[in-house]
Amino acid sequence: MPPDQPIKKRLASVSRGPRARDTQRPGPVAGLSALPQLPEGCEACQDAHVVAAQNAYLSCARLHEAFDMLPEGLVLLDSEGRHVLWNKSYAEIYSGSADLLQPGMTFEEALRAGVARGEYPEAAGRVEEWIGDRVARLRHPGEQHELSLANGHRILVDERVTSENSVVGLHVDITGLMHREKSFRLLFDDNPLPMFVCAADDGRIVAINDAALAHYGYSREDFLAKTLGDIQSPAAGMPWSAGQTDEERAARTWRHVKADGGLIDVAVYSREMPYEGRPAVMLAMVDITERKEAEARAAFLAQHDPLTGLPNRASLRQRAEDILAVTRRSGQKVAALCIDIDDFQAVNDTLGPSLGDELLLAVAERLRTTMREEDFLARIGGDEFIALQAGIDRPEQVAILAKRLMSRISEPYRIDGKSAVISVSIGIAMAPGDGNSADVLLKNAEMALTLTKNNGRGMFRFFEPAMDARAQLRRRLEMKLRAAIDDSVLEPHYQPLVDLRSGRITGFEALARWPDAERGFIPPSEFIPVAEDTGLISALGVKILRRACLDAAGWPDHVNVAVNLSPVQFSSGGLFAVVLETLRDTGLPARRLQLEITETLLLEKSEQVVATLHALRALGVSICMDDFGTGYSSLSYLRSFPFDKIKIDRSFVQDLDSNPDAQAIIRAIVSLGGGLGITVTAEGIETQAELKRLRLEGCHEGQGFLFSRALPNADIVSLLCAQQSAGAPRSAVA
Repeated sequence: MPPDQPIKKRLASVSRGPRARDTQRPGPVAGLSALPQLPEGCEACQDAHVVAAQNAYLSCARLHEAFDMLPEGLVLLDSEGRHVLWNKSYAEIYSGSADLLQPGMTFEEALRAGVARGEYPEAAGRVEEWIGDRVARLRHPGEQHELSLANGHRILVDERVTSENSVVGLHVDITGLMHREKSFRLLFDDNPLPMFVCAADDGRIVAINDAALAHYGYSREDFLAKTLGDIQSPAAGMPWSAGQTDEERAARTWRHVKADGGLIDVAVYSREMPYEGRPAVMLAMVDITERKEAEARAAFLAQHDPLTGLPNRASLRQRAEDILAVTRRSGQKVAALCIDIDDFQAVNDTLGPSLGDELLLAVAERLRTTMREEDFLARIGGDEFIALQAGIDRPEQVAILAKRLMSRISEPYRIDGKSAVISVSIGIAMAPGDGNSADVLLKNAEMALTLTKNNGRGMFRFFEPAMDARAQLRRRLEMKLRAAIDDSVLEPHYQPLVDLRSGRITGFEALARWPDAERGFIPPSEFIPVAEDTGLISALGVKILRRACLDAAGWPDHVNVAVNLSPVQFSSGGLFAVVLETLRDTGLPARRLQLEITETLLLEKSEQVVATLHALRALGVSICMDDFGTGYSSLSYLRSFPFDKIKIDRSFVQDLDSNPDAQAIIRAIVSLGGGLGITVTAEGIETQAELKRLRLEGCHEGQGFLFSRALPNADIVSLLCAQQSAGAPRSAVA
């Protein structure tokens, strides 16, 4: 129809036809009535009716457009249960059968059409019963009920009767809501963490899960009668504020009171959410009581000794700085007393490690009770303590305290039925004269202690500036030694090991020598302790071992080389790999290498040390115990490990010919070695009389200045050639 045709004719044409009422709809809403027929009569009346009809048409179109925009499904049934209107959302909800709906179709007919298409799984196996029940609900509306559809959706139905006995049905797809509720229940009810739901305005608890009931011990009724403030420890302050954000709630730790009165620390994780139509907050509580206790223990242990509970070195330094800051203003002095138990290792070996700890606890208690309450005591090492005495004017006051401590500590101990008597050495430094900072003061006290222990034990000694000068010399020696090791300046010299029966050289002991341009050869007694104290002995030991094996590889096949090992080399790990690699690189057979250890290595009875010794022996290397007889339990070590050789310390060889006691000891050791199949070597042989006596006692091997001093490898090669030419090393024997 052309657009310029009079509107009344267009509307009239729309209204004509026998089925116009059923087919013409001003939009997607099903069942709308078409416009009425235009009346016959005058042109003006017809125009008025057209305008009225046009306005009615537009109003109806707007109404039904709004009706279609509603997200809920709406349906209108007349008093006889026939469909009159339904909107787009209703058709989408029942999409499985909506195409069959027609205005005038009864509610029961629509149900049967849906059942036939399988839209209602609840009707399966009981169609008539289900349809009858559904129709009965329609005839007595007013109660909400739910329907399940074949597509998995869940529909909430609310039907109401109008004043004209029509029925208006509201159909809401609640599938998403149910999923959210199910997720909430999974998150909340079944969560292993204690969880609350609280009103957002006042913190009133409105829901609680089973985990919270079990963890806190309250009943559900008790919980629901409380607010969060009611379970908060009064000492911790109020945790709840209506204005708090989730981040602010989670930023702090809460302390809650359980039903039995116990306190727990909890971390809180929260989320704002509606609950039963009201603003609420869901909170998950993580009990961090054990973590907080562990953190407190860790913080305590970071500042305290785990055995005695005394402050440790880190705490000592801070306290010393605090005390010094106060005394700088008062003008008084501060004394640092460095206290060390004499020969504690020997006592610990006698008592055993557990009783050794008990002894340390007893010593700590005696120190604590002997000192003033305002004095400070710390444990800074295995058997070393530091005491700080403030508010003193004269050194005599410190000397009185030192004597009192030494006297108290030296009183006998009774531990688990065993007796122990110990002594202590004390080094003292006083501020400000001996240092006005914690580091300097404590360093000087330890320096005074070192000198005290070196010059005699069971005494106390004040720091003197000359001690620092000696320490400076030692530090310079350390730096020089480090450079010498890096530059391979140190080299092995070799002292012969002689078979006392045949007089032939059987091997050489490699001894580290340090040639210095200024001092000549620096004595091993000077640099070896420095190397061991600083850890340089490991690098030095590796270089001497490699050089000795390389030199020995050029000697006759029957001549062995012995290399000393420090306990530090075992503790640093990897010794077996070092020896294996050295033998492989130098080509020296393992049977020609002897490794010498001292008894101090076995004091700790370390499984790692014993395992390493067994591995080296299995490789073919011989293991020798050096300085035999000077340790604490030499005989027990012979039982704990199958040594190939023992070397009698030189102290038993001196004046052997005129000392019957020494002769008896040598005789016993040689007899012991013979019984165990162990070679016995005597060190420090310097006279023919000593040699004669050792031969008489049956000693197997000897070493000492009587035969030769330690020589560089070039001289060793000449010595071996001379022996081979002469048939016996007479040139090597004085």
